[in-house]
Amino acid sequence: MRVIGATIGSSADDGNRQSQVATPLSLRHKSRHNGCMDNAPPLPGHDWPIMQPGWVWLCGAGPGDPGLLTLHALNALRQADVVIYDALVQEAILDWAPQAELIYAGKRGGKPSAKQRDISLRLVDLARAGKRVLRLKGGDPFVFGRGGEEAQTLVQHGVPIRIIPGISAGIGGLAYAGIPVTHRDVNQSVTFVTGHDQSGNTPGNLDWASISKGSQVIVIYMGMKHIAQIAGHLIAAGRSLHEPVAVVTTATTQDQHVLETTLGTIVDDIAAAKLEPPAIICVGQSVLMRQVLDWQGMAAGAPARNLDPLGRGRAAESA
Repeated sequence: MRVIGATIGSSADDGNRQSQVATPLSLRHKSRHNGCMDNAPPLPGHDWPIMQPGWVWLCGAGPGDPGLLTLHALNALRQADVVIYDALVQEAILDWAPQAELIYAGKRGGKPSAKQRDISLRLVDLARAGKRVLRLKGGDPFVFGRGGEEAQTLVQHGVPIRIIPGISAGIGGLAYAGIPVTHRDVNQSVTFVTGHDQSGNTPGNLDWASISKGSQVIVIYMGMKHIAQIAGHLIAAGRSLHEPVAVVTTATTQDQHVLETTLGTIVDDIAAAKLEPPAIICVGQSVLMRQVLDWQGMAAGAPARNLDPLGRGRAAESA
C-alpha cells in the first residue's frame, strides 16, 4: 500500500512534475499481502466481466458497510492489480483484494490531500503500465465523488474505462438511520447538494431560495463545515426554524451516530454532540419517519417511539 502525497510523479502528458512521495505502511497493512486469505463470499454463476490489463474501473464502494458493496465491485476487487482508494473506503473491503497493491488517495477537508489532477494522472500511468486498475470511491463515484472528472481524464488519454455504480450515502446512509429520502406523505422531490465547492467554501452558484422552495426534502453532502451558512440560507429562504433535520455521521458503520435536531438549533446541537465528519445531513419532514423506522434501534430492543410520526391517523399504505 502507498499513499498519493500532495504532489506525486506522473509520466502522463502534463508538463514537468515532481517525484512521487510514498508514505510507509503500518506492519498490519504490510502483512495483509503475506498472510491475508481471500475470504470474500463466492460470486454466483454469471457472465462476470473480466478486467483486462490497461483498463481502469471506477467503482463505488458504498457508504461504509462492506455488505453494501455490489457484486460487480467484488468481482473487480478480486481481479485488480492495483486499487487506488479513498478515505471513506473501509479496510474490510480492501481485504477482499489481497493480491492487489493498495494506494491511498483520500481527500479529507482541512487535511493534506493529493491534488485531483495528480490522482487522475496516476491512474493514467498505471493503466499505461499494463496494470488492471481499480479506482475505489466511497458511495457512488458519480455522486459528488469526482468520478466524472477522473473518467474524462482517462478517456482523454486513451485509457479504456468501466463504471461501477455504488450506493450513495445520501440514500443508503439515511436508510441505515431509518430515514426514507422519499415518502408519499412527505415529498414528491428530493434535492442532493454539496456543502462545499472546489475552493472549499459554500457553493456560491447554488440558488438556495429556489432549492428551499422547490424541494420538500434536501440532502446535504459534506456540509458540516458550513452548516451555519447553509442553515441560514434555508431559513432566509423561508424554511421553518422548527423543520426537522438529521445529521448522520460515519453512516452504515459501527461508529454511526444520528442527531435529530431542527434547522434553528442544528449548529448548537452539532457542537454539543461533538459530531465530526464524514456526515450526511437531511432537511425535511421525512426525518420524522425515524421515530417509527429506526430499525437498528428496534433490533437492539428499543420500541418504536411513534407509530404515526406524520400524524396522518390512518394506515400507512392508504392512498
